[in-house]
Amino acid sequence: MTRTDFSFDLPDELIAQHPSERRGESRLLVMNRAAGTLVHERVDLLPELLPRLFPDGVVMVFNTSRVRKARLYGLTSDGTRREFLLLSPTADAEDASRWSALARTRRLRSGSSYAFDGGVSAIVESVDRGIAVLRFDREISEAYFDAHGHVPLPPYIDRADAPDDEERYQTVYAKEPGSVAAPTAGLHFTDGILDRLKAVADFEWVKLHVGTGTFLPVRVERIEEHTMHAEECELDADTAERLNRARADGKRLLAVGTTTVRTLETAWNSETGRLAAFRGTTDLFITPGYRYNAVDALFTNFHTPESTLLMLVCAFAGTDAVLSAYRHAVAGRYRFFSYGDAMLIS
Repeated sequence: MTRTDFSFDLPDELIAQHPSERRGESRLLVMNRAAGTLVHERVDLLPELLPRLFPDGVVMVFNTSRVRKARLYGLTSDGTRREFLLLSPTADAEDASRWSALARTRRLRSGSSYAFDGGVSAIVESVDRGIAVLRFDREISEAYFDAHGHVPLPPYIDRADAPDDEERYQTVYAKEPGSVAAPTAGLHFTDGILDRLKAVADFEWVKLHVGTGTFLPVRVERIEEHTMHAEECELDADTAERLNRARADGKRLLAVGTTTVRTLETAWNSETGRLAAFRGTTDLFITPGYRYNAVDALFTNFHTPESTLLMLVCAFAGTDAVLSAYRHAVAGRYRFFSYGDAMLIS
């Protein structure tokens, strides 16, 4: 398949630049694959919807990764300001002073130095296809990010980050920091909605730290030539066993977000036909033709044209059906992408 097979027309004004006025009040497009129907609902009505959609029970699986304030701005000696998105410490680093970073400039050169807030400086050791390696003069800690970093809003949000983004571009159940983009499906949930959902669904938790594998665009024409960057994920043994028992009891697994999908599908053991404990990295690239094993239903946002995320959703529900639903959402003036509305596919 080609990249353009996953294109669709999207007016710029439907790209959400801000979150909904109140968390949990986004619109929800419910797609029933078996019936071939689309129904307009709201996210805060999920506690009433799930028992009807999953009468035998459902387990909602969430990604608990926390977004790091990983966007930093450095100044050159002549005062030029550059933006860096710090991804992770390099594998060979003895401490957290050497980081790979996405550099949002084509003019970055090895050997150049930058001054960052907090009296920190760094030298660019190398640059390869937009990914730089920065060596800082000290360890860069979570406390440093909290004090001097900026919320890593995606580039299609055409504004600087604001104070309320620190709360709204983070799920209410986020735990361990490590993501450089939000697992955005989870942004819709409030503590109140989760409390109501506990009466009709079981909850389980996995972790995938969102990195470039999730959000880098597909630049090749043939999608099978695209290489996913590896991202750290984890499903522990106790959770895997509970999920296996739930499915054996007839309950459905509802993945909240594409990162949860990739974690569960990575942890699937094809030899035993069960989920197994997994801790490591995944570069799983799910495209149409992939056979889903661990996921029965999907709660997700509306994704960018030609993205790996849209391809994953098309693999789950069918390319024609998903693109038709997206056209329906455009016609209905749904809000798209990270701060936009949501879709539930059963």
